[in-house]
Amino acid sequence: MAKHILVVDDDTLLRRSLSLQLEQAGYRVSPAEKAEDALAIAQRDRPDLILLDIGLPGMDGLEAMQRFQKDMDVPIIFVTARRRELDTILGLELGADDYITKPFNPDVLLAHIKAVLRRSARQDDPIPEVETLVFGDMVIEPAAHNVTIGGKPVELTAREFDILHTLALEDGRILSIDDLIRRVWGAEYIGEQQAVYVHIRWLREKIESDPQKPERIVNVRGVGYKLVAQPG
Repeated sequence: MAKHILVVDDDTLLRRSLSLQLEQAGYRVSPAEKAEDALAIAQRDRPDLILLDIGLPGMDGLEAMQRFQKDMDVPIIFVTARRRELDTILGLELGADDYITKPFNPDVLLAHIKAVLRRSARQDDPIPEVETLVFGDMVIEPAAHNVTIGGKPVELTAREFDILHTLALEDGRILSIDDLIRRVWGAEYIGEQQAVYVHIRWLREKIESDPQKPERIVNVRGVGYKLVAQPG
């Protein structure tokens, strides 16, 4: 199975270029523009390695790395334009597995990636099972892509499952349409927002008692959607 690499960089052209190069090299890639989106993606689809820019909008790469380390054991390579030695030392002391500065030769980056993956102890460890989520009377099993409501199975498409899982991971917090697009469709999605509305409608038809009066996936007008737990 192809190794999964999470590419986190706010430079759109670089992120697209890196994603293409890595896919051509045989890796599976998930791009993210913000650290917050990357953390959400990693919870739903655990990466084997993270390419992480330091200078990100909002949460920076150093703080993001600490969050990743807290939540999962995944090797991290900093990819950054900052050349100051202090950044390198700080990053490596915090636990980064490697560090490469922009601009760089793609072949050099690929060599770094292969080296980090080779020496990562995680390669030889079994992948831990993704935690089952219990949301009121709904149970979501990410490893098996199973959903039950009141003990009854619900058949969902892969995209519908990813939307539901993403909302559940937010534990009742609101996600905007843009949040859902970045975290489910990916940072490089160039389609219409209408795709989100359509999939939400299909999802409601499968999990709501009355899809016309939804109680589970609630729309907060002008803000976004949130998942509301229902009693069993």
